[in-house]
Amino acid sequence: MRSLAITSPVPPTSAAAARRQPRSSASGREVVSQCLKCEINKDRPLGGYLRIGQSQGSLLRHGSKNFIAQAAAISVEQDEVSTYLPKGDMWSVHKFGGTCMGTPQRIQNVADIVLGDSSERKLIIVSAMSKVTDMMYSLVHKAQSRDDSYTMALDQIFEKHMASAKELLDGEDLARFLSQLHSDISNLRAMLRAIYIAGHATESFSEFVVGHGELWSAQILSYAIQKSGTACSWMDTREVLVVKPSGYNLVDPDYLESKKRLQKWFSRQPAEIIVATGFIASTAENIPTTLKRDGSDFSAAIIGSLVRARQVTIWTDVDGVFSADPRKVSEAVILSTLSYQEAWEMSYFGANVLHPRTIIPVMKDNIPIVIRNMFNLSAPGTVICKQPANEDGDLDACVKSFATIDNLALVNVEGTGMAGVPGTSSTIFSAVKDVGANVIMISQASSEHSICFAVPEKEVAAVSAALHVRFREALAAGRLSKVEIIHGCSILAAVGLRMASTPGVSAILFDALAKANINVRAIAQGCSEYNITVVLKQEDCVRALRAAHSRFFLSKTTLAVGIIGPGLIGATLIKQLGEQVAVLKENMNIDVRVVGITGSSTMLLSDSGVDLSRWKEDLQTESKPADLAIFVRHLSENHVFPNKVLVDCTADTNVASHYYDWLKKGIHVITPNKKANSGPLDRYLKLRTLQRASYTHYFYEATVGAGLPIISTLRGLLETGDNILRIEGIFSGTLSYIFNNFEGTRSFSDVVAEAKEAGYTEPDPRDDLSGTDVARKVIILARECGLRLELSDIPVKSLVPEPLTSCSSADEFMQKLPSFDQDWARQRHEAEAAGEVLRYVGVVDVLNKKGRVELQRYKKDHPFAQLSGSDNIIAFTTSRYKEQPLMVRGPGAGAEVTAGGVFCDILRLASYLGAPS
Repeated sequence: MRSLAITSPVPPTSAAAARRQPRSSASGREVVSQCLKCEINKDRPLGGYLRIGQSQGSLLRHGSKNFIAQAAAISVEQDEVSTYLPKGDMWSVHKFGGTCMGTPQRIQNVADIVLGDSSERKLIIVSAMSKVTDMMYSLVHKAQSRDDSYTMALDQIFEKHMASAKELLDGEDLARFLSQLHSDISNLRAMLRAIYIAGHATESFSEFVVGHGELWSAQILSYAIQKSGTACSWMDTREVLVVKPSGYNLVDPDYLESKKRLQKWFSRQPAEIIVATGFIASTAENIPTTLKRDGSDFSAAIIGSLVRARQVTIWTDVDGVFSADPRKVSEAVILSTLSYQEAWEMSYFGANVLHPRTIIPVMKDNIPIVIRNMFNLSAPGTVICKQPANEDGDLDACVKSFATIDNLALVNVEGTGMAGVPGTSSTIFSAVKDVGANVIMISQASSEHSICFAVPEKEVAAVSAALHVRFREALAAGRLSKVEIIHGCSILAAVGLRMASTPGVSAILFDALAKANINVRAIAQGCSEYNITVVLKQEDCVRALRAAHSRFFLSKTTLAVGIIGPGLIGATLIKQLGEQVAVLKENMNIDVRVVGITGSSTMLLSDSGVDLSRWKEDLQTESKPADLAIFVRHLSENHVFPNKVLVDCTADTNVASHYYDWLKKGIHVITPNKKANSGPLDRYLKLRTLQRASYTHYFYEATVGAGLPIISTLRGLLETGDNILRIEGIFSGTLSYIFNNFEGTRSFSDVVAEAKEAGYTEPDPRDDLSGTDVARKVIILARECGLRLELSDIPVKSLVPEPLTSCSSADEFMQKLPSFDQDWARQRHEAEAAGEVLRYVGVVDVLNKKGRVELQRYKKDHPFAQLSGSDNIIAFTTSRYKEQPLMVRGPGAGAEVTAGGVFCDILRLASYLGAPS
């Protein structure tokens, strides 16, 4: 096998030396490699050569750990300290992530922001350009997988940085950077070739490779700042930041050694603007390493602590920290301030704030962190500090934010043998530790009968196997009853510093979840009370997040509404909703989204909300064939909106038969349809029992009095302990209109025809004249009073002449009705002769447990005789209102008032779900 001679100049190790002595590119078999040095000779002048005359295989076979460690070493110059490093408020630290450094124009924008900062001294921490770190990791992966495309990928990285530099820089600065870039790429090519041959890369080699992105972006930015005429130096933080491994792929800063090295670096380059590399550092043995993922934020916090900066600003692409993930809660708000503890809790539970480690260095020195949007400089951002004072009432909310973690499994270890046995928990979590699983949350009852904990779904199989092995004997003996795995879980965490001093926060949270029909599987809260954590089904997580967020007034109470029956009442309701939806959002914090409308033949579905200004057109052009099951499933499976309600505007018995199933699924029901509450008694009792036992609401105010508060008035009397003796009233707006106008010489048939023409009657007036509708209202009120009556128990005086009941059509009925006018005229004459009027009434006789519907005569001074138009009137005779009954009077018919009654029920539901009243 041929030998490969590698002639490698040892490169300059400091930024200053790099500028003094440009590195040359390799040609032929000669390559420049920073990593392949056998020893460090600090006394030897830079630029010596190392010649290795071995075969490729021999070179890699002799790559022992000591050799690799030495090969990756970075020398640290031992210069005497000559310039003191100032510390304190004169320093401001800025960190710019990969998105901010993503293009040449963005890098120039970063330079402008830095130059616009009036601070006396500035330290700028930068990440690699957008996606470059991932590209560098990919290089290593491809090389050790012996994928030849790594060379092409390296060329793409070179082109990206060369093009950026050419767009931003010129003259000597451009030449200097391109020379350094050529040299670095040559070094990387040699190292990647060695990795390719070996089929393996050590951690040190990998981290040396991936750290180059930060080196290049820091140099480009420093030259871009210098181009404006402002002095600026760049810092390779591997010369300054020293870290030590802390296990589990994490590192801890060595602050004492890092302070010494920063002082030495500053003594050589006492600049007022320093651009430093994020993410990368070195070990105490000078081996290149990284601060792992999210390391650039950590770098900024560490350096901010080292110089005791006034503040650390983290520049990103969002306006600040949100009260919840805005992708899941569109109404999430920007928080103006957070405490360190709140930010810590939020980041731990998955909020896109900062890595928890980032907060530690600045927290001990009370240095504020500011999260700002580089692309929206007008946004003030979020300040993370010790304990913010109240400002503009924003911090009065005890819960500041909500965060979620998905893709978890709950492990439940249960058994009577656990109670009082020391070491059980230790044994459980020792087994979990042995398989390297991460425990997210722990919950244990004081009885010690069971303990449960959440782990990532991808780790639960190993955890389960380990626990079954560890507790094999206890399970066999019955001391442990089971090791149970519950898959498909998520965590919802409510975070807030003021939760610790505010009673009832847990009650509000769990009330919101219950009203959204969310089942909680496990709960945890530390004694600090900074967060309350609950485990839920993953499919319920977004809905739970929105429900909790809404309940704490961080956003609007949102109702997802499905409307069944876009006929006269349904269409009028949609019109009213369309006119008020903006007002409700602005003034009442209620967001009503109609996500579906279905008729008998077609239906219109929308995930985010139907356009109520053109729903009729869309129902014609974008509709699907009507299918009630699909319609309900569309609503129930919408996980965006926590609160769902079906509004039945039909008079259909089949639709009403589904109410029980809908309520059981957690869907609220609102209706003017009388069929459910006046149908078979057993079905009604089952429906009401379910409604009372759950947080799902069933409202039907419009079933009796259209827009009049009949049901709510009756409930108010009953709930305050009044005894209902009798309810009597004119319940039909249609029949009220007919008898209010049946006077003088007018014939009965003429008045009925007029009512039909005005739209007060059903298409077939016999439906009104039969009295069945009034009987249904009587049954509803009787059942509200506790009477167990069937519709068949109510005697009804029908106003339809017996011979006309068999008419085949409404037209035939109207043609034959005049033949009975003489009989009606006689009844009117008899009543008038006695000083009375005819009225069609329903009566609930609570004392005698009866009800009836009849044509009655009342004196002309009686309230029932003084109605006009289609008004209804209902009189409640109770123990409190015995001498003078409580009267409710008003319009009792018409689409506008009926739709208005349904609308009121929708708003009442919103109030029950947490909207301000």
